[in-house]
Amino acid sequence: MRDGSRPAEAEALSPPSLGRRVLLAPITVTPSKPLTPSHLKGLLWTDVMYRATAQLADVTYRYSPTTYHRTEQTLGFWEYLDRTVGDADYSGLSEERIGEMYVGFRTEGRRADAAALRPYADAVELHGWVHPASARVLELWAAHYKQLGMHDPGLLAHQPPGLGLEEVVDRLGSLGMCLDLRSYGGPVFLDATRHGLPLRQIVDAQSRPNYLACALRELVPLAPQFDEIVLLYDRELEPDYLLLERTLSAFGATVRRVTLGRVPIDGQIRSARHGDWHGHTAAALLGGAAAEYDEEVLRLGMRLYFIAVLGPGQQQSFGHDVLRQSLTRAARLLSGGRDTDPAPLPEVMARHRGDHLYVNPYRLTSSLLAKRRPAPTHGLLTAVYL
Repeated sequence: MRDGSRPAEAEALSPPSLGRRVLLAPITVTPSKPLTPSHLKGLLWTDVMYRATAQLADVTYRYSPTTYHRTEQTLGFWEYLDRTVGDADYSGLSEERIGEMYVGFRTEGRRADAAALRPYADAVELHGWVHPASARVLELWAAHYKQLGMHDPGLLAHQPPGLGLEEVVDRLGSLGMCLDLRSYGGPVFLDATRHGLPLRQIVDAQSRPNYLACALRELVPLAPQFDEIVLLYDRELEPDYLLLERTLSAFGATVRRVTLGRVPIDGQIRSARHGDWHGHTAAALLGGAAAEYDEEVLRLGMRLYFIAVLGPGQQQSFGHDVLRQSLTRAARLLSGGRDTDPAPLPEVMARHRGDHLYVNPYRLTSSLLAKRRPAPTHGLLTAVYL
């Protein structure tokens, strides 16, 4: 020991100063369909990461549907609804019914021209407008968040990005990371070729941004404000998130990427755009579990399953029986939880931090299921899982 101080191993577990700032920026889900097991997995991972890391650092959870309404995917769906359904009342529709309309939009395969989408883009950009169908989906999702005890980062709030499209293009250009060909009738590319990464189009010739351009509008102005930015995303988007990491690093950020595999259904990874969600939506899963288990068991059991059991990969298919086992295990953990722990909660969280500021949800949650370990305390469960 050194001058009466704690042993070195204890110092290694000491939490960092709460003055350190962490930004969690998970991929957003387009409000056009029901939440599926893959969506739930990402949302529950982010929620546990947010609540656990908040014991160690000042954490901002940035999840802004507003930012991504400008994508052609969303605006095109809204234009499709108004063109094919008309002035409808969506207030009583389910996610599944709106999702079926979204499948119809994707099946039609028609790409609306820039002129048709411009009024929608202007309404979003200038007035924070949201189509009634997506507003209804977000309202239903907010109810799921509440039932699961998840932090709501502002699903129903107007949260515009900090930069306009032209502003972010200018900032990229100042770093030599932008190839803007619009004056020649072409698109805008993110250029990280000097880092060995390919050119990536972010704006088309009609100045319509894609998802990556929207992410840059949101995250570039935030980059210098945080000690660590954590990006959580689907494995299929790895190329774009490598580019996003490189770009934010150029603006001074320390970036951590957390890649999650989707949840197979019957051994297959299915996109929600095809409508293969029946019987596996958040509403169906929560409704079935709530009929048998109380609220705390549901919240903990869902996290045990989607984080610890399924893990970060995508090898294991969704299983109703295994989910039920996790809910049963949650009931046992809650009934056997300890009142106190000799170690303070921040120190417990720090054990699952690694060489970064954020707490690893998989390591933390798996520890709850480890054999021959004492049951978790009620304080830990309440702070992070319930």
